[in-house]
Amino acid sequence: MKSDRALLNVLRGERRDPPPVWLMRQAGRYLPEYRALRAEKGGFLELVNDSAAAAEVTLQPIRRFGFDGAILFSDILVIPHALGQKLEFLAGEGPKLSPRLLDATLDELRAASGRLDPVYGTVRRVAAALPAEVTFLGFAGSPWTVATYMVAGEGSREQAEARRFAYRDPQAFAAIIDAIEQATVDYLSKQIEAGVHAVQLFDSWAGSLSPAQYELWVIAPTARLVTALKARHPDTPIIGFPKGSGGKLPAYARETGVDAVGIDETVDPSWADAALPEGLAVQGNLDPLALIAGGEALARAVQRILDAFAGRPHIFNLGHGILPDTPIAHVEQLLAQVRGG
Repeated sequence: MKSDRALLNVLRGERRDPPPVWLMRQAGRYLPEYRALRAEKGGFLELVNDSAAAAEVTLQPIRRFGFDGAILFSDILVIPHALGQKLEFLAGEGPKLSPRLLDATLDELRAASGRLDPVYGTVRRVAAALPAEVTFLGFAGSPWTVATYMVAGEGSREQAEARRFAYRDPQAFAAIIDAIEQATVDYLSKQIEAGVHAVQLFDSWAGSLSPAQYELWVIAPTARLVTALKARHPDTPIIGFPKGSGGKLPAYARETGVDAVGIDETVDPSWADAALPEGLAVQGNLDPLALIAGGEALARAVQRILDAFAGRPHIFNLGHGILPDTPIAHVEQLLAQVRGG
């Protein structure tokens, strides 16, 4: 029987007017209810590992705004944690992984897949509580982006450590990518079995690679991952979000097998509509800073995106995650405009 979930149907190739909408990081610090729960639990990782709390956080923006999609509250670095690295979130410093793979090898890590069990518990709780019309999105980090953290032990704007590693010892780097691929296929498969309707792959650092390295470490691993996941769950749509890809987006869309492509705010939506395969669902791509600005600036930016993607399946979203200082009233303005209210 055909689903009544608008977002899920768009991912399957249907055009909806108005388009369904959700926002990356919609469960987060701009919401007072999130800040209160995080303060009670003591920190980000404590929230992620508390299935009841993480389910509550996932549902908060659905209750407040009625988004068409709910995205699992978790983090891309749970995969390195499950592969055996220690994961910490330090105040003011961001995530830290140890030992970093600049100093250790995969063989020295002791895998602990049970560390992912709280995530599956969260999925089951949300799936049981979600309104019938809302699409539930699971997610994971793409192999390249996750590898950059595993190698360096932390995030960096240039990803220089991982890029140097990949040039210096491509065989060893390929082994890291392969381990992430295999773990991610299992992880997303279990999310699907627990109740998500579709999944998104976040490749946040895809834009740091040269074209040849992009083919090696973004397109090829993503294609293998998509193929493996589709073999297990052929009816589950996959969104790929290779942030910063720019002119490499059409190749990503053609060669990876994803069902939809997320587009960041640096991409001209009219160019994307012309360059991407006809009929492919797209997601995006409002600048999060336009959402903070609100008013006429926001209205113009929203309309430009709606006009550009009027002829193809489109999910309205940001070009990156919502920022903590985003006014709630501006989210309401966005939703009213997209939905014609």
